[in-house]
Amino acid sequence: MFDKILVANRGEIACRVLKSARKMGIKTVAVYSDADRNALHVQMADEAVHIGASPSTQSYLVQERIIQACKDTGAQAVHPGYGFLSENSAFCEALAKAGIVFIGPNTHAIQAMGDKITSKKLADEAGVNTIPGFEGVLRDADHAIEVANEIGYPVMLKASAGGGGKGMRVARNDAECRDGFERAANEARSSFGDDRMLAEKFIEEPRHIEIQVMADCHGNVVYLNERECSLQRRHQKVIEEAPSPFLDAATRKQMGEQAVALARAVDYQSAGTVEFIVDPKRHFYFLEMNTRLQVEHPVTELTTGLDLVELMIRVAAGEKLPVAQEDIGIKGWAIESRVYAEDPFRNFLPSTGRLVHYQPPDDGEHVRVDTGVFEGGEVSMYYDPMIAKLITWGADRNEAITRMRAALDRFVIRGVSCNLAFLSALMAHPRYVSGEISTNTIAEEYPEGFSPEDLPHEDPAVIICVAAAMARRYRDRAALIHGQLGGHERRVPADWVVIMNGEQHPVSVVAENGGCQVGYGGKTYQVDSDWAFGQKLFAGTIDGREIFVQVERKAQVYRLSRGGSQSDVLVLTPRAAELMEYMPVKAPPDTSKQLISPMPGLLVSVAVAEGQEVKAGEELAVLEAMKMENTLRAERNGTVTKVHFEPGASLEVGNIIMEFE
Repeated sequence: MFDKILVANRGEIACRVLKSARKMGIKTVAVYSDADRNALHVQMADEAVHIGASPSTQSYLVQERIIQACKDTGAQAVHPGYGFLSENSAFCEALAKAGIVFIGPNTHAIQAMGDKITSKKLADEAGVNTIPGFEGVLRDADHAIEVANEIGYPVMLKASAGGGGKGMRVARNDAECRDGFERAANEARSSFGDDRMLAEKFIEEPRHIEIQVMADCHGNVVYLNERECSLQRRHQKVIEEAPSPFLDAATRKQMGEQAVALARAVDYQSAGTVEFIVDPKRHFYFLEMNTRLQVEHPVTELTTGLDLVELMIRVAAGEKLPVAQEDIGIKGWAIESRVYAEDPFRNFLPSTGRLVHYQPPDDGEHVRVDTGVFEGGEVSMYYDPMIAKLITWGADRNEAITRMRAALDRFVIRGVSCNLAFLSALMAHPRYVSGEISTNTIAEEYPEGFSPEDLPHEDPAVIICVAAAMARRYRDRAALIHGQLGGHERRVPADWVVIMNGEQHPVSVVAENGGCQVGYGGKTYQVDSDWAFGQKLFAGTIDGREIFVQVERKAQVYRLSRGGSQSDVLVLTPRAAELMEYMPVKAPPDTSKQLISPMPGLLVSVAVAEGQEVKAGEELAVLEAMKMENTLRAERNGTVTKVHFEPGASLEVGNIIMEFE
């Protein structure tokens, strides 16, 4: 076994690998860029080596510096995590020449499966079902249109070296094909340094289901069941689960055996994932093989009881797999939600900045949080916007969903925008609860994007009772302080008015035995909690039912969040509530004649010029942030009067890119 390994990655996956290595008694080395000097993975490792500037092309993707770090620290092996150099065969070869073990598959497997053209041919030869498509690389946009018409729309355009939703577009006509080819090729060139594009038939109403395989160097290969990864936005996975609510035992066995056959065909060693597209009739087709650890591997770990990172390390050290196929079962159900620094109410624009408050749900027997951040840390513009992976386990799917909904309510993130509200809405959506999902679900359910109106609306009594109980505690404390200073009796009235969403709700609040009774709507609710002033999470019960509500207090306003919904609440005396109706409302500034940068990033292109007329929906500029290109479009018709920035400019949030009249 290795004495010391280096983790050639950052963020949550670096921290995840470090945990397994520590458990195995192996010393660890972290590498870091300028932006990650104080990162969590640097703090967790036994040693840390600086490898360059913040952009990944000057640090995490520089093979020579990582190999030198191994030599300088005596690391015998490298775990690449996912992304960056994890599927780079040249890196694998360079490590071998330096006498350093790559904790992953061999070079042949990486090369064969890393190229979608080669991998599809090998899959076909190994007896794996494949999708109809064009066998070759598209020369340009015109060639893409020609091929698409031969295959028949809709087609999927995807980068040969792509992954993670980058370099992929669905085209349903010639115009979409041309635009999709150019956008996907640009993303692929930026993310992978390889802009070769492929085309294949797009399967309607598909599910994305993948098989986890594990192989050693002694000829043993097993499959560790499947993961359902169909809930995706822009081909980026959002929620994953194991097992799939769609597969039956026979299909699972067929998919698993085909995945094993493909692994054997390339002499695979280590952890790998064979991804399939599955149609409504359970016909499945090979999509690609990822020759690395997947982001969503925790759901497999929780349902098999196996540590995939530990198995990867042991296999790389030459050990045999400790399990055979007949030893692998399915234990309960696990769900993973990807928590991203992005604003779901602004078309999921990336968000960067400091995590002013970061309080993940307490790790328990059935809740797991894989993260690479901490309170006070930074979410950088240079890397993927993932904050954490939240995973819950249950004896069955309903129990796992229930625990996930509660865990999302308990996850406190402030300082950057995040997608917790969106995840909560998905968890409560009837299509997800029923398991009737596909890779189109999010696009179909939120065709105009995600908005507050899309959130599930529960009984307002929960928020009203919590607001009333909190207000009562503040009033009791104020009365106590006043009485201590002035010698007067405490006098806190019982009758109040809760103002929420512009509506007034009369309540009565009586403190009793450490809790309080709230009278509302003709009912009396018993509210109990040990919540203390300043805490960001109100955890307690209402009539014995457990509830979690996130709390922010600004002056007299309580901002309360639960189930993804957010409400600004005032608790006033009846007289103050009566007068509140006469208070003027300040109108927000008019920015309708400006194109404002919604996030920090690089201005890739400007599609218009001063004096040019534009129409609603027309492309104005493309902004790149966190490895993704974002097209900014006109919201109304107008004429461009001033362009303030040129392509190549680095923009901050709020920069006015151009103005209109």
